[in-house]
Amino acid sequence: MTTPILKIQNLRIENLAGDVLVDNANLSLMPGKVLGLIGESGAGKSTIGLAAMSYARGGCKITGGQVEIDGVVIQELSAEGRAQFRGRRIAYVAQSAAASFNPAHTIMDQVCEMPVHHGVRSRIEAEAWAVEMFRTLELPDPESFGARYPHQVSGGQLQRAMAIMAISANPDIVVFDEPTTALDVTTQIEVLVLIKKLIRDYNIAALYITHDLAVVAQIADHIMVLRQGKMVELETTGNILHSPKQPYTKELVEDRQTSDVFREIILKADREVILDAAHITAHYGDFEVLKDVSITVAKGETVAIVGESGSGKTSLARVIVGLTERSSGDLTFLGQTLSPALKHRSRDDLRKVQLIYQQPDVALNPRHTVGEIIGRPIKFYFNRTADEVRERTLELLEQVGLPADYIDRKSIALSGGQKQRICIARALAAEPTLIICDEPTSALDQLVADEILKLLQKLQDELSLSYLVITHDLGIVRRIAHRTAVLLRGELVASGATGDIFKPPFHPYTEKLLQSVPELRESWLEEITAKRAD
Repeated sequence: MTTPILKIQNLRIENLAGDVLVDNANLSLMPGKVLGLIGESGAGKSTIGLAAMSYARGGCKITGGQVEIDGVVIQELSAEGRAQFRGRRIAYVAQSAAASFNPAHTIMDQVCEMPVHHGVRSRIEAEAWAVEMFRTLELPDPESFGARYPHQVSGGQLQRAMAIMAISANPDIVVFDEPTTALDVTTQIEVLVLIKKLIRDYNIAALYITHDLAVVAQIADHIMVLRQGKMVELETTGNILHSPKQPYTKELVEDRQTSDVFREIILKADREVILDAAHITAHYGDFEVLKDVSITVAKGETVAIVGESGSGKTSLARVIVGLTERSSGDLTFLGQTLSPALKHRSRDDLRKVQLIYQQPDVALNPRHTVGEIIGRPIKFYFNRTADEVRERTLELLEQVGLPADYIDRKSIALSGGQKQRICIARALAAEPTLIICDEPTSALDQLVADEILKLLQKLQDELSLSYLVITHDLGIVRRIAHRTAVLLRGELVASGATGDIFKPPFHPYTEKLLQSVPELRESWLEEITAKRAD
């Protein structure tokens, strides 16, 4: 078959103010092929992905061009006709599985909904197919996995379940929108292998949206580089990686190569310890999620916590801020013992320790403007006037690299990267002593992420801020962390200066993490999976 299954011609998308978000985009996609869309936050990647389904993000509208699926112009169909194409002919895998699943329904109900709705399978057939897919993708207890609710499984498991849900009606096209961004490096490999298997086995054509060149190199046949809504370059994956033509593409490649280089950061001696977590244990019901974990953070220091999904990284953060009560152990901050429960901590205790959440989609109220979101902690902690709140909010927007007019926008109209920067600004608004950053750059493209890391370092130098950074991105650890702690199944298995952690001899689990970081080579995924199979 030589006819494109998906063809987008002269696509133009604007927001309600008339600003052009996607300008004259053109692409074609053949069956069984993968086109990677890469570029900075706000470049139009996700906007184009949604437009392929004839959707426009909230606050936006398609104002020009057309989208064809198998020769049918989607915009010319009735609302009912478009609905029949969505899910059946083209499906979508979102960046945040947690935000996409309905928490009130079981995973099985949601996986079966689309094939039953479109008449592809009966409910009994859909359930049998789902169980077989759960087994194929090595999800735990496949016979009963579907009976769980979304909050009862890990992020990696939920992302795999979303991929299963996307192909449940046998679509011709799947849009993968940053499907591995929020996953740890070991889980990311599993999901990438899964995606390649699904594309191969079902002859799926795919748009793969990401900000990580090393990731898209493992999946895509061609890569389209976008910037400010316009195509910068479209080439084979090999040509993009090895001989990029445009300056912006060269910058993306060079920056990704730089992130693989270790930069040893040395903290000045004799810094005051501001956080001392000693022998912390914590439980979710009967399950012990943290087992005798001890860490310290000094004034002006960045400590990274790394480990795969379910290792206890976020649980440790929740214990420190009081969202999860510790079962035992001591937690001291600035010389004062912190109560295990959030409700028993003073307002000043709450202000001095801030948390940047991993998933901006679920951390921001879509009903509130950016000004209200950032302004609330300013008013709550400092009792400022409305004019003072607005002035400070504008300063924070500038600090995180967002235009002043974003103050009156709602978060639903922003990209994933822009939402994450709003979360960072909200944390800074409290003027904290310690910021716990739970995957602070996971939704950002590499150039914007680099800007955010530089901003965090600048603020640290100016204000002697301390950071506890939870991340699966070892490139971040290499660049900003003075010390690193490695968690595995709730236990601390390695801890020390980052330079020592990244030098052999490694702890076996640390070595596994390091080997799981994607490299800027097309063959890397096949090589690492073959090595692990031996």
